[in-house]
Amino acid sequence: MAEKNSFFDSQIVQDFNRDIEQYHLGPLWNAIPDLMKHTPEPHAQAYLWKYDLLHKKLMEATEIFTPDRGGERRAIYLQNPGLNYRKPWGWASTTQTLYAAVQLILPGEEAPSHRHVQNALRFIMEGEGAYSIVDGQRIFMEKGDFLTTPNGLWHGHGHTGDKPMIWMDCLDIPTVYYLGGTFFEPYPDKLEKPSLPDNFSAQHYEGGMVRPIGDRYAKKAPVGSYKWAKTEAALAGLSRFEPDAFDGYAVEFINPSNGETACPTIAAWMQKLPAGFHSKAHRHTHASIYHVHEGSGHTIINGVRFDWEKGDYFVVPNWAWHEHVAEQESYLFQTNDLPILERFGLERKQELDTNNGYQEVTGEFKPVIV
Repeated sequence: MAEKNSFFDSQIVQDFNRDIEQYHLGPLWNAIPDLMKHTPEPHAQAYLWKYDLLHKKLMEATEIFTPDRGGERRAIYLQNPGLNYRKPWGWASTTQTLYAAVQLILPGEEAPSHRHVQNALRFIMEGEGAYSIVDGQRIFMEKGDFLTTPNGLWHGHGHTGDKPMIWMDCLDIPTVYYLGGTFFEPYPDKLEKPSLPDNFSAQHYEGGMVRPIGDRYAKKAPVGSYKWAKTEAALAGLSRFEPDAFDGYAVEFINPSNGETACPTIAAWMQKLPAGFHSKAHRHTHASIYHVHEGSGHTIINGVRFDWEKGDYFVVPNWAWHEHVAEQESYLFQTNDLPILERFGLERKQELDTNNGYQEVTGEFKPVIV
């Protein structure tokens, strides 16, 4: 890789660079040191959003925005402050590649069906009685459930219960926008009508780690909903053994018909951190978005302490040192862009080999609060 040197600042070089610029040409000799770094330098920043603030703003939004006022969804996305410069709308970027949002639907409301090329997934935060309808199947949602909606599938939402329902959305919107591949299509008759029994896929896979023979060949979304009770049971089984030094007890949601990630471009994990657990520090090329499902603790990211509690969200950018400390038994739902990095052959990992694997704390993040 070329390095910067003083000759690049000379008048003859600057004059030549300006000359070729008028022809829409660029000087590689100047550009390459900035474009091909020794290690990743993402623009996304480590950041944390408090749930008290998110919940307050969602409830305020219910007084202004409704599905019949032209808004497809009542959702507030998590805009990474390091990516505000992206136009338009900061590309709705929570990390370099992923979008995350909190969405609320009220009893009696319907969010019309649509489909798009972006992959989507959801994690249910609170409430009951709401459902997603995905390709003709109504999937009723409960706290702790994980749902996946790969690209191209019709999906909409309705609410037959009596309490507000709030969930997390994660999509690969920034990736698709950057690649110039966006397509979006509204459903012709607002909300799709059911053509399958309710919760069909969850019942279809009620046996757990067995696969119906009809799904022997890969399907895009054979399981639309992964129930919290089974996720919790899987983590309880792992808890009989020693935790992973970096991630505690963690499971990944997968597509049982092909063994790959449940959502093609977005990995989704649930992590259990026992009370008092302090992970070792490491870093990797993929970026992660965390939602605190239960518990409290803090995460140290590049030396800065981020304190979190139930409901909060935080981001660990690409190639950032990080370690977790659980003050209570904690469950962290994590989404990341590992599948994207792996497909490009870009995933790398590194363990911290100083101070017995722990970072020195050099600062403390101060979140925006209500």
